[in-house]
Amino acid sequence: MNNFKKTKQHTFPFLVLLLFFFTFVMKAEGETQPGKDPAAKEIIRVMNNSAKEWNEGKLDAFMDLYDPTATMMMPTGPAGMSGIKDLYQKKYFKGKMPKQNLRYSDLKVRSLGNDYALVTGAFTLYGNNLPERSGRYSLVMIHAKNGWKILHDHSS
Repeated sequence: MNNFKKTKQHTFPFLVLLLFFFTFVMKAEGETQPGKDPAAKEIIRVMNNSAKEWNEGKLDAFMDLYDPTATMMMPTGPAGMSGIKDLYQKKYFKGKMPKQNLRYSDLKVRSLGNDYALVTGAFTLYGNNLPERSGRYSLVMIHAKNGWKILHDHSS
C-alpha cells in the first residue's frame, strides 16, 4: 500500500508536466512566427502590400491577392470573385478611391501543409472624417504559382 501512495504522489506532477509540455509543443507547431517561417513572412508581406494598394485606390491590384476561384462568406452564403469585387466597389469605394484607409493588425499565420495556410487578424478602416470601423478575419490561403493567394475569406 505504501508503494502505491508513492507512485500516485509522483504520477500527478509528472502528468501535469507532461500536459504542459504537450500544450506548449502543439502551440509552437501550430502557429508560425513570421520571422522564423519564410512562408509566414511572405504572407504578411503580401497582406500589407494589399492594404497599401487599397489605400492608393488600386482595387484591381488589391483584388489580385485573391485566387481566381476564391470565395468570401457573405450573409447569404459564399460569393465568388465578382461578388467580392462588387462588395468592395459599392460599399467601401467612392469612385476610384476608398472611402477609408485600411490597415491590418494582429496577423497570425498557421501552416496547413506546404501549400496552404490559415491567416487570422484584425482590420481597421480609418480616416476621411468617418467613424473608424474594425473587425476580424480568417483567410485560407494557397501557395499558387504566382505567390500566396486568398482561397477563402471570412471577415466580420
